[in-house]
Amino acid sequence: MQETRLDTARIRAARRVIDPIFLDTPLYRCEALEPALGCTVSIKLETANPVRIFKARGTEVVASLLADHGSRAVVCASAGNLGQALAWSGRGRGLDVTVVASRFATVAKLDRIRALGARLELVDGDHEMARERAAAIARRDGIRLVEDSLDLETCEGAATIGLELVDAAPSFDAVLIALGGGALATGVGHVVKAMAPEAEVICVQPLGAPAMTHSWRRRRVVTTDSTDTIADGVAGRCPIPAVLDDLLLVADDAVLVQEASIIAGMRMLLDHAGLVVEPSAALGIAAILEDRDRFAGRHVVTIVCGSNVDVDAYRRWVGAAPVHRP
Repeated sequence: MQETRLDTARIRAARRVIDPIFLDTPLYRCEALEPALGCTVSIKLETANPVRIFKARGTEVVASLLADHGSRAVVCASAGNLGQALAWSGRGRGLDVTVVASRFATVAKLDRIRALGARLELVDGDHEMARERAAAIARRDGIRLVEDSLDLETCEGAATIGLELVDAAPSFDAVLIALGGGALATGVGHVVKAMAPEAEVICVQPLGAPAMTHSWRRRRVVTTDSTDTIADGVAGRCPIPAVLDDLLLVADDAVLVQEASIIAGMRMLLDHAGLVVEPSAALGIAAILEDRDRFAGRHVVTIVCGSNVDVDAYRRWVGAAPVHRP
């Protein structure tokens, strides 16, 4: 495999600075899902932690490095999940954390950022506008800007999930990874391709937020003017060139799924696995639902990456129709 920006030795070292509360998350076969999906399904559950999202693995690395070097302030742009994770990691190390987000972001995520002690600034636009504002704050104040997926700490923190997968799973044929900015996909993909190269790395993105998938398919950055998806955690418009370069080296495929399939996946995870998940976390199940023949008879791991949902919206989505029981 050609080399990505990531380094396996640094990924192993990251485990030593990440709070153990975020490590060794449950990995188990979910037999209840299998009759409806037609394949063996294992779940890697990244929601069983204080911020209910995988991103704290990366922010723990960032915050540890900042604290070691005496830096006291940091800023990031976030759709909600990175901000929560950075706020949690920064609070534990005495950092001054500022999070910039769209005022249209999920209210529950914004409330949690505030509750964790971060300063929250809202912009009248989407996540790309929040990224621009966060960069401006970092320049003005001379503080560290955390850019999810671009910063190696965010990718290599997420990559520790890959270590746990290849160490614990007896064998698997494919891993389905939610694709947004790319930290999770490039991190886990790097480890899987280095240590279990026979397994397929398949990235999944909503049809309504396809920029990174189109970029992967065309092998160049493709931006979009807007997004239209309930999966706010992966709704980016402007892929980062360096992240795309890494993704091209580790991903075997990138697929797009419809909103109806995402909702069906959320319902299935609730009904058959007892899991309340945000839309981004159901992308793997959605991919199986849309292409059962591809996965028939195979062992598939899906990373359930987050569960920060707006309760009212979740009830609208999941309560709209009953799950079909085979």
